[in-house]
Amino acid sequence: MAIRLAQGAATKATRDAYGDALVGVAREHPRVAALTGDLRDSNRLEAFAAAYPDRFFECGIAEQNMIGVAAGLATCGWIPFVSSFAAFLPGRCYDQIRVLVAQPRLNVKMVSTHGGITVGEDGMSAQAIEELAMMRALANVAVIVPADAVETAHLVDTLVDHRGPVYVRLGRAAVPVLFDDTYAFALGRAAVLRDGGDVTLIACGVMVAEALAAAETLAAEGTRARVLNMATIKPIDEDAVLTAARETGAIVTAEEHSIHGGLGGAVCEVTAAHAPVAVERVGIADRFGESGTPRQLLEKYGLTASAIVAAARRAISRKRLR
Repeated sequence: MAIRLAQGAATKATRDAYGDALVGVAREHPRVAALTGDLRDSNRLEAFAAAYPDRFFECGIAEQNMIGVAAGLATCGWIPFVSSFAAFLPGRCYDQIRVLVAQPRLNVKMVSTHGGITVGEDGMSAQAIEELAMMRALANVAVIVPADAVETAHLVDTLVDHRGPVYVRLGRAAVPVLFDDTYAFALGRAAVLRDGGDVTLIACGVMVAEALAAAETLAAEGTRARVLNMATIKPIDEDAVLTAARETGAIVTAEEHSIHGGLGGAVCEVTAAHAPVAVERVGIADRFGESGTPRQLLEKYGLTASAIVAAARRAISRKRLR
């Protein structure tokens, strides 16, 4: 697969794709239910609530209880998709997720919208930049960050058939549509979007588009960058990481999350254990967000193609010093 970021590409928010896809899978799967904590519009569940009112549960501003309701539904054979803002899910109900969902391995799909700093003007209290680390630490829970609307739709289809707890982070802002309908999401498997032998760019979520743009800039300089879409943060595709480490000798990770405990941490855990190479992490460096437009914040916090290019140069220079 070779994907290039086209100028003027269509854009769509992953939360919008989630709302559309959930209505579609509910049509085929009568045990799919949707829950929200007073955020049906923001979570894009209006269409689901209208089409399947008997399977839609408005839990109010009570996220802890919402997780309990979802867990109860799962024990009765339902497939509950529970949604809130990423700052609230898992932020306000972590203990309930741990005890009621993760420990008994219940079939609850936790889908948060408004992840990362691209929440924008709502500011730091609404910008979840550490929740991937929180959810990665829970045993039995898969953690996924899709790159675009197409991957999100395919992901929802996959989750209906997947057994066990899953956390999915979606975004508020529209992002470029990278894939077409031939794209196939596979839980736990990275997708090679572009091949190259000099450095590997491993990205998730909104940073996949930035990684593709960075690869174009590097190509113009004569540097061949491999680009991996690592939508599944846990279980991470160790084979893809190790192959990249051994074949390119330098890795850059890019995520809209703290550099502590997210994608960068997961990649470093794999390379440190099995194939030590130079790894540079592009992410949010031990600070909180602030109010601003999504693009302003991405630029201020260094979550851009140019930052990835600079990190790639550093990683390659470290490779040559070994």
